[in-house]
Amino acid sequence: MRKHVVLLLQLILLPVVVHAQFDPQIGQYMYISTAYNPAAAGEGDLMKVMGLHRMQYVNITNAPMTTYFSFSSPFVIGKTKHAAGVRFMNDMYGLFTNQTFHIQYAYRHKIGKGYLSAGVDLGFVSVGFKGDSTNLNTLSASEYFDVNDPAIPKSSVAAMSFDMGIGVYYYTNVWWAGISYSHLTQPRVEWSSGSDLQSTEVKLTGTMYIAGGYNFKIKRHEDWHLKPSMLVMTDFASWDIDLNLLCEYKNRYRWGLGYRIAGAVNILLGVDIVSGLQIGYSCELPHNKLLLESYGTHEIFLAYGFDILKPKRTNKYKSIRYL
Repeated sequence: MRKHVVLLLQLILLPVVVHAQFDPQIGQYMYISTAYNPAAAGEGDLMKVMGLHRMQYVNITNAPMTTYFSFSSPFVIGKTKHAAGVRFMNDMYGLFTNQTFHIQYAYRHKIGKGYLSAGVDLGFVSVGFKGDSTNLNTLSASEYFDVNDPAIPKSSVAAMSFDMGIGVYYYTNVWWAGISYSHLTQPRVEWSSGSDLQSTEVKLTGTMYIAGGYNFKIKRHEDWHLKPSMLVMTDFASWDIDLNLLCEYKNRYRWGLGYRIAGAVNILLGVDIVSGLQIGYSCELPHNKLLLESYGTHEIFLAYGFDILKPKRTNKYKSIRYL
C-alpha cells in the first residue's frame, strides 16, 4: 500500500512542465561545503578528498538516496592563491534521478586574519525519470491524473543540460561564512520517448545557500571546543534552515545535535582516525508521522585532507573543520 501511495503522489506532481528543486539535503554540511559553495575549494591550504552517502527515510519504498564525491586542491600562481576541483553527485528521489558533474575554481585573497574566496561551478546536470518502473495498472484513474496521460513516460528517459553556480566564502581559524547560488543558468531538460509521447520539460530552479560557523574554545579547558553552525537554503518559493551544535574533544572526537526547521532532529558523531583522515555519521529522526513509517535518515561521511603548500607542517591543519 505504501508503495502505491508514493507512486500516486509522484504522478500527481508530474505536470507537462516540471519546476523542481533537485538539490538534496545534507546533514553534515559543515564538513562538505564544496557541495553547495565552489568558493570553499582549497580551504585551509588543504588538498581534500571527500565522499558522502545519504539514505533518507529508510524502509520507505523509493525514498531519496544521495551519493556525493569531491576532490579539490589549492595551488599558487606567482604570489596569488587559487584552488580547483571536481565534484560528482548521484541523487535518486522516487522515480527521478539527478546526476551532476562540475569543475570548480576559486580565487583566494588574504583579508585580515583569514581568506576571502570567490568561486564558480561549471558542469552538467542530467535529470531522468524511470518510467519503466511505474505500474499504472495497480492504480485507478482519478480527477487528478490520467493513467494514459502521454506526459507520463512509459520508459526510462533522461536529458542533460549545462549548469553553473557561484559563491563567496570567508574563513579564519575561528569562524567561517559563505553565500552561494546553484543552478544560475536555470537548466532545462526535455524528455521525449517516441513520436506518440508528449514532450515533458524539466526546469531546475536556482537555490541560494547561506552558511556559517564558529569555533568556541572553552576557557580553562583547552581540549574542549563548541562549534555551532547554520545553513539556510531557499529557492525563494520555499526555505529551510539547519542548526547544529558540535562538541569537540582534543581536535579529534566530536558529537552533537542538529535541528532542521522542515522537520528533523539530527544526531552527529565523528572522529579523526589518523591525522587528516576523518569519518562522520549522522542519524536524522523526523518529528512527524514519517517517524512511524521509516527508520530515519542515515548519512556516512569520509574525508582525507593534507597540506600541500606547506609540507613541513603536515601534522598541522588550519581549517577549523580539519584541525
